[in-house]
Amino acid sequence: MDTPQELKARALRYLVRREHSRDELARKLSPHAESPEILEGTLDWLESTSRLSNQRFAEARAHWLARKYGVAKIRQDLASKGISEELSSRITCAGDELARAKAILERKYRAPAATREERAKRARFLQSRGFSYDTIRGALGLSRSPNFSEE
Repeated sequence: MDTPQELKARALRYLVRREHSRDELARKLSPHAESPEILEGTLDWLESTSRLSNQRFAEARAHWLARKYGVAKIRQDLASKGISEELSSRITCAGDELARAKAILERKYRAPAATREERAKRARFLQSRGFSYDTIRGALGLSRSPNFSEE
């Protein structure tokens, strides 16, 4: 078990490497804390000195995930890290999801989809990445038809 000073030092070593959410850092530190009260005190001290911030963590994580994923996947990831739904929805609203989806498709597929099957495959790919149906339709250049039968 770590003393309170050792626990603070361990927490700072984690935070130097990358941002952490409060819940994530608590999970990492709990096996080393002498008691839950010392752990909470350490986390409170880190937040009061602005060394730990859920807002900063969520912004950094969402920015990093936005290179590959849509809003739904980003919100799911943030929730798994202990970020509130209100904070994650505020952060993920920023940015153009359609432009990101198009950029992801251009990186993965060099040529435009020629057949219905190729468009369906790309739609499934974007859906697995957390993009909404409207965004997928826009990225693939499809009309409002519910199937992908446009040629």
